[in-house]
Amino acid sequence: MSYIPTMTEIELKFVLDEDGVRRLKGRMKALGLNRHAPRTRSLHSIYYDTADHALRRAGIALRLRKDGRRWVQTVKAGATINGGLLRAREVETPAAGGRLDLMNIPVQAVRAEVEEAIGGAELSPVCETRMKRAASLLELDGGARVELSIDTGEIVAGGLSEPFSEAELELFEGDLDALYDLTQTLFPEGGLHLSTIAKSTRGYMLAETGRIETDPQPRTAREVPLDDEMTSEIAARDVLRECFEQIAANVDVVLSTDAPEGPHQLRIGLRRLRAAFGIFRPVIGHPEMARLNTAAREVGARVGALRDLDVVIADIIAPEFEAHPHEQGFAALRAAIEARRETVRATLRDYLRSAEVQSFQIDLARFIETRRWLTPEDFEQTARLARPIRSHADNALAKRWKSCVKHARGIDHLTVGERHELRKELKKLRYSIEFLGPLYSPKKVARFVKRLKKLQTIFGDLNDLAMAEHLLCQADSPGAQDADAQRAVGRLLGARSATAESAWSHAKALWHGVVETGPFWT
Repeated sequence: MSYIPTMTEIELKFVLDEDGVRRLKGRMKALGLNRHAPRTRSLHSIYYDTADHALRRAGIALRLRKDGRRWVQTVKAGATINGGLLRAREVETPAAGGRLDLMNIPVQAVRAEVEEAIGGAELSPVCETRMKRAASLLELDGGARVELSIDTGEIVAGGLSEPFSEAELELFEGDLDALYDLTQTLFPEGGLHLSTIAKSTRGYMLAETGRIETDPQPRTAREVPLDDEMTSEIAARDVLRECFEQIAANVDVVLSTDAPEGPHQLRIGLRRLRAAFGIFRPVIGHPEMARLNTAAREVGARVGALRDLDVVIADIIAPEFEAHPHEQGFAALRAAIEARRETVRATLRDYLRSAEVQSFQIDLARFIETRRWLTPEDFEQTARLARPIRSHADNALAKRWKSCVKHARGIDHLTVGERHELRKELKKLRYSIEFLGPLYSPKKVARFVKRLKKLQTIFGDLNDLAMAEHLLCQADSPGAQDADAQRAVGRLLGARSATAESAWSHAKALWHGVVETGPFWT
């Protein structure tokens, strides 16, 4: 075995259960992708750190690994995960006798990084992994070389052990497209679970919490740190990466928990993605982006069916039920809607596990990480991609604002449909500001957003009313055959209509407040 002093690892990883391991091995055999039988070997890895885990805080993993009869010392640093792809700097060297020796780190800069993090403190084992690895080197069309490794074994720390299985696709040579293509080939039926936590991190978790997985938590939108020095292409990439992460995380939440915030944040993530496509269409416009936008809209509609039921139960029925506890129809209506919600939830989960949704996520990641928007025959594209983001942001926000002004004309006399269209334009403007706001004065942005939020609240109430009317007033609506439930529907919609119309009377003044505040980007 030869050793490369330093290299960049590029991997896609997937968590597998026993059935997943069996299906993947069967798929490999059926496809005949590997020219030789998989190489099976035992890997025993020991991860070291200081007592206060200084290396982990510095984003460094230091391990000794016994690979068959050989011991190897490895340092991994600078790990990033984008679109499911793990990239990390890796430095490894033989470790005679299985002894840790920092002076053996062959790259001086990496050795200095490790020593600075440690600060002279003593190193000791934190956790271990004991795996059986079946590795196949695949030579694919186009000249790509990818190693598929299937690891099965256990993670050990603090006297505890947990079974764990994982598949890794590591790119040795060729384009990133090969990893995404191979993923689709190996897992055509859907249901993939991307592994975004390294085995070493799972070991630390086991030592500290007794578990190797965290409970899925709803992921809210996060600010993308844009700055004036960025090109429009880099800004677009970073915004789309943030959208991908919000979507992927909340898919897991919806699949694993009944938390109402899961579908709420998943729908927001899909809407933000579509808004981002609109913002950056002049920069990275491509037929593939249009296709992904359509797919995101379809997924969002499916998720919205569950989210709407959550809203009706928590935001519409619950307040009226609390105000009128003796009204029998509320209990009957809520029970009927909750039953419908569980049916919709089960259907949505099957859909999110489907090959269709898996392809959407993989293709979205591929679009972002492989710069799928590049068009060789477009000779002006380079200039658009290199354009400073601030210049593009001014134009993008001005375009959104112009559309809002157009839809708000005669705001006192808008029809229900026209109100709905204005609401959508305001939401697009809000998402655009969330993405591009870091480029402008925080005070001016905050002042504008504060007034915009007040107006959006009114539109949100009107939209909830329209949604509730549609959901509760059909022949097959929950509780449609129950007289008590229908009486409760009448009370609900009557009270909600009065509240919404009263709030709407202030819409014109709130809109003028937004206009008076004025666009902060001019």
